[in-house]
Amino acid sequence: MRKVEVHSYDERWSLKFVEEVEKLKYIFGNEIVDVHHIGSTSVPGLKAKPIIDIMPIVRDIDHVDLYNQDMLDIGYEPKGENGITRRRYFQKGGDNRSHHLHIYQAGNYEIKRHLAFRDYLREHPGEKKKYGELKEKLAKQYPYDVEAYINGKENLVKEIEAKALHWLKKFNGRIKWKVFEMK
Repeated sequence: MRKVEVHSYDERWSLKFVEEVEKLKYIFGNEIVDVHHIGSTSVPGLKAKPIIDIMPIVRDIDHVDLYNQDMLDIGYEPKGENGITRRRYFQKGGDNRSHHLHIYQAGNYEIKRHLAFRDYLREHPGEKKKYGELKEKLAKQYPYDVEAYINGKENLVKEIEAKALHWLKKFNGRIKWKVFEMK
């Protein structure tokens, strides 16, 4: 049974992201256009479950399934769309989950949503603190109920996401999200 644990921010999370990206570059090669560190571990100072969320952007989402065996070979379990159309989702670590991959094709709206949420929290310390405290409270309240933990965050996540997308509109596309350049 998985335990919900929320930790203080760990600077090693960004290093773990970079290490994993190198493995993904080797497997997917030119299929990957860009890769972003998303989720709570990508926001300095934010309390988080120590699971690295990675969002590779690919040229053609339908090609991703061709790499399922290669992904299994490095410890990732392919989960298909896993509830989100035109996404490919992978988990690594079983019950001791270490990484989540959310793969989207370039141009998918979900990319913008994830990056806006991340960057909004990076730029708004009050919102980051509020979100981190809620996650910590829920982890203590529901240590063995991941679904209750996720449901408990849902309203605040939606509220922050709406603010983040509104905040993003102010920039009229002037934000450049090139976080990890593929070579």
